[in-house]
Amino acid sequence: MLSYNIYTDLFKPLFDRTLAVILLLFFSPLFFLIILVLFFTNKGEVFFTQTRVGYKLKLFKIYKFKTMSDEVTATDLQRLTKVGKFLRNTSLDELPQLFNMLVGDMSLVGPRPLLEQYIPLYSINQNKRHNVKPGITGLAQVKGRNILSWKNSLKYDSFYAQNISLLLDLIIIFKTFKAVFQTKNINVSNQLSRDFFNGEN
Repeated sequence: MLSYNIYTDLFKPLFDRTLAVILLLFFSPLFFLIILVLFFTNKGEVFFTQTRVGYKLKLFKIYKFKTMSDEVTATDLQRLTKVGKFLRNTSLDELPQLFNMLVGDMSLVGPRPLLEQYIPLYSINQNKRHNVKPGITGLAQVKGRNILSWKNSLKYDSFYAQNISLLLDLIIIFKTFKAVFQTKNINVSNQLSRDFFNGEN
């Protein structure tokens, strides 16, 4: 018999969808301003989309504002546009994920959704991260964002999935706002994107 958790199965999804609607309306002027700027600076390319893994290994398309050019021979830092740097530093590149929240693919808080190719590489404990919906922010993000090792990042993801609660979510939301305003734990090296996960435990 399946267990029922009133927070994870009722309140949290309702909160996510309601918040997504409110934030999309609130940020709509900024949203359209960013779209306009990116349209002219990125030659019409506004959004970055990619297939990611969600709840119970369900695949979905994640949406972000496009922050890099398409030059294949350049480093991530060289590909990062001036507008893209601002969007990343302020986390505004994540705004389109409100649509992912609205349709139910993502939550405000949860493990960050990762690439499909990583699925066979997770340990049993690491794979528990897929027992909850992925989030725009999460425990690993407030613990160190992309400066964490894969081992520690996935450890925090699994811990969250096994200890999800209203209190833990509120703590993560508070720490997220604090980190955003401090532009804390943002990788500014030549490799802005994380190295690929190779199955380390």
